[in-house]
Amino acid sequence: MLERFCAMLSLLAAATLGASVPTHLDPLDFFSGHSHGVGTIWIVFKGTQPLRVTSSGRPDGHGGIILDQTIRRGSEPPKNRSWNLRSTSPTTLTGTLSDASGPVTGTVSATTLTLDYPMKGYLRASQTLILQPGGRVLLNHMTVSIFGFTVATIDERITKD
Repeated sequence: MLERFCAMLSLLAAATLGASVPTHLDPLDFFSGHSHGVGTIWIVFKGTQPLRVTSSGRPDGHGGIILDQTIRRGSEPPKNRSWNLRSTSPTTLTGTLSDASGPVTGTVSATTLTLDYPMKGYLRASQTLILQPGGRVLLNHMTVSIFGFTVATIDERITKD
């Protein structure tokens, strides 16, 4: 429900501002090449910190993509991680993430990508990425929870270079 509301707001804003409205999000295409993200991360008992992510995506040779990322959170040392994603249908994808404890599943609906995956320590991550007018920016909202309680959130603007 929230993802539909956010997508509708994005389309309404684009129509109001006269911007071009993307008609379809292709996550594998969007993340091919270089992109960068800027945002914030909030972690329970730690507060909010700045977040910067640089990404480089390339075909995996089997119809999917390998996405290598460097994550900089606050003053902590950079952390590297890698995604391997592939489409399983026009509206679904699956894959792996180096710091997940199980498979990544995803659903694509018009301009929205929703990802879900387990993390270590009984944590669960859910991400909603919404393509913005012009097709070069995704807004990413991520929630990390344990037993249904939110323990971290990320709000990030990802721009395709």
